[in-house]
Amino acid sequence: MIFGSASWVRQKFQSWSLHHFPKYYSTAPEDQSLISLLESCTQTSEICQVHGSMVKTGLVNVPFTLSKLLASSIQDTDYAASIFNQIPSPNLFMFNTMLRGYSISHHPKQAFVVFKGLRAQQMILDQFSFIPTLKACARELAYETGQGIHGVVVRSGHGLFTNVKNALLHFYCVCGRIGDAHQLFDEIPPKIDLVSWNTLLGGYLQVPHPTMVTCLFGEMCRKGLKFSTTTISSVLCAVGDLGNILGGVSLHGHCIKVGFCSDLNVATALIDMYANAGFIDLGHKIFYQVPKKDVVLWNCLIDGYARSGLLQESLSLLQLMKREQVKPNSSTLVGLLSACAAAGASSVGLCISNYVEEEQIALDAVLGTALVDMYCKCGFLEKAIDVFERMEIKDVKSWTAMISGYGVHGQAKNAIMIFHRMEVEGYRPNEVTFLAVLNACSHGGMVVEGISFLEKMVREYGFSPKVEHYGCMIDLLGRAGLLEEAHNLIKSLPIEGDATGWRALLAACRVYGNVDLGERVKRVLLEIFDEHPTDSILLSSTYAIAGRLPDYTRMQEIREEKMMKEAGCSAIEMDSHGWEHIREYGSSSKGPPHANA
Repeated sequence: MIFGSASWVRQKFQSWSLHHFPKYYSTAPEDQSLISLLESCTQTSEICQVHGSMVKTGLVNVPFTLSKLLASSIQDTDYAASIFNQIPSPNLFMFNTMLRGYSISHHPKQAFVVFKGLRAQQMILDQFSFIPTLKACARELAYETGQGIHGVVVRSGHGLFTNVKNALLHFYCVCGRIGDAHQLFDEIPPKIDLVSWNTLLGGYLQVPHPTMVTCLFGEMCRKGLKFSTTTISSVLCAVGDLGNILGGVSLHGHCIKVGFCSDLNVATALIDMYANAGFIDLGHKIFYQVPKKDVVLWNCLIDGYARSGLLQESLSLLQLMKREQVKPNSSTLVGLLSACAAAGASSVGLCISNYVEEEQIALDAVLGTALVDMYCKCGFLEKAIDVFERMEIKDVKSWTAMISGYGVHGQAKNAIMIFHRMEVEGYRPNEVTFLAVLNACSHGGMVVEGISFLEKMVREYGFSPKVEHYGCMIDLLGRAGLLEEAHNLIKSLPIEGDATGWRALLAACRVYGNVDLGERVKRVLLEIFDEHPTDSILLSSTYAIAGRLPDYTRMQEIREEKMMKEAGCSAIEMDSHGWEHIREYGSSSKGPPHANA
């Protein structure tokens, strides 16, 4: 194959060889010319040209130049592996290069194979052997493998290196083992490394445990440590989750004082904080104070309005975004679609779907899943199936959304079928996936299948059922009329049940008119949980269905005397003003609310 840059590479290499490598293998300073040549290569085809010339001139036998060739090739791990596998005795730098390459590639698991091979060579490892391997563990959520590497770190004495400890800290945080992460953090002397603090803050934010984030930030203040924009962004997210507007305003003032507001990450965190605290107008003012806005900042404000239930304002921002010639991405519309799904705003959701097609926005796993979820919740199951089948890249959330969609539409058999297809195609279900399929079995009255999935969840995938999973099983048994079996299950739970499971059983008692069990369940709810009007309504209906009218009348009187049912409200979608002009991006100068704030 002839590459466009072949003559350029060949000419450069020949010139270098004639001047610096006439008769022998050189490791002199002239090698910098070869390094510069490799660094100037932007494609594998160009590196391949250099590689061929190195083979001809014998430079491929010099460890130094061979190492540089390998380091230049790691963006294409297949090509780098082909070089590495031909090296008779690779040195530590070469092993570390391959570890680094795989840790940032699409195949991080291969780093474990290289690390195992490195240990088999009985070389003395350095910190650069551990850091990329731990990064690969974090990307794969390979907790047990990471623990094993942690043991090697301790035994080899590399735990004294702060960057190795930070890699371990990041690994434990990503895997959700925040207790292990905090214990490791406490062992880092003298705990003044800002990266360590920021990593732990991010870990608690991911769990999520926002209160602990604010506590750690307070400890940083007491120690007099300096903050970075990463620190402030994490703490802003935490106070936003807590709805602590006073704390958020104080942090905003600090950002103004030290000049952090010009940082896009901080500005995004401030907007998100104000949106979470219910003050999206303040977030909008920050948005217009940022001189150069990126797509992430636009997405944050659009999502903030959508989460606040202000869909029209989100749509106006989408129009303005187009007029400002900022190209939207899949994340731009995900928040809008989620809001449409929650509000049942089907016409708005359909228009967003048309917008995706017209703007030719890539239908990735995130956007595709949001569309599937919106269509399912708005009653368009066929459209959801069409989007799902058109998605070239799916993840576990995509499959879970489709399983849940079939379930809420009463198609339990199709939900089970898509679950099995998911397994066949090599996707590993998570706890939410099992919750979706159990819920589908419950709506379909498929008791045997539901029990089978609960067993599969424990035995085959090693998940411990949570109260939500047991709640589905109780609902499933109750709907099928197996009331005593449901009662025995809820009494024998290895974890403390919640009121939802007991109320599901009480609702089943109402359906089948089982007064005796209904009264027992009502007593449990009264003793353990707060009294709720729903409980009395369900028991009253149970009396009515069983034909015990005196008891029904008595319950009605008690309800009227002691309880007040919270007033409900309903909303229906009348129209979708503004969407008829969504494609007329340049036709109006009118911007979204607060455009001139």
